[in-house]
Amino acid sequence: MAENVRDEISDEDLLASICNADQRAFEIFYKRYYQRLFRFSYRVTRRLDLIEEVINDVMLVVWNKSASFNNEAKVSTWILGIAYKKCLKAMSDRGQTELVSLDEFEELVPGVRDSAMQRVELDDWLEAALSRISPEQRAVLELTYHHGMHYSEIADMLGCPENTVKTRVFHARKKLQSLVEELNDSSPFEHNGESL
Repeated sequence: MAENVRDEISDEDLLASICNADQRAFEIFYKRYYQRLFRFSYRVTRRLDLIEEVINDVMLVVWNKSASFNNEAKVSTWILGIAYKKCLKAMSDRGQTELVSLDEFEELVPGVRDSAMQRVELDDWLEAALSRISPEQRAVLELTYHHGMHYSEIADMLGCPENTVKTRVFHARKKLQSLVEELNDSSPFEHNGESL
């Protein structure tokens, strides 16, 4: 199947085909969502050793339960909701272990970072700050700012009240704000002429 034809197939149509055990549709769906699931799972778990397990668990749910998708939300919301639950379960099952550094992460997934020094430093700062907030808070920040989801969508996806999502975002932002000075002192750099 040509790349442009593959892009024209909607997520909903792919899920309908997956319901009928269409392996080609599943392969397209997997390729379409792999990078998004990888990034989201890493942001939530902060552990590279769990990512492939989480993605495989998510895709197993897609294969086995694609018929349970009810079109009440976007397919991406459904998938990220499954991923969120699988991330929390994997973290719970395995417990906390040593985190992977950004350098190791970049070696494992080449090309994920801009090579400019400021971008690397900004990423280092962001990684350090995000490692200090809870997985639940990281998830809502990722869904809000990276995936552009509304609080109501996130609440539906996570199975919690919208006010809980708002509270998590508020506390995460407050915690990150308090870390700015601390992390800036340990790794200062300039961004657009201003110290961050």
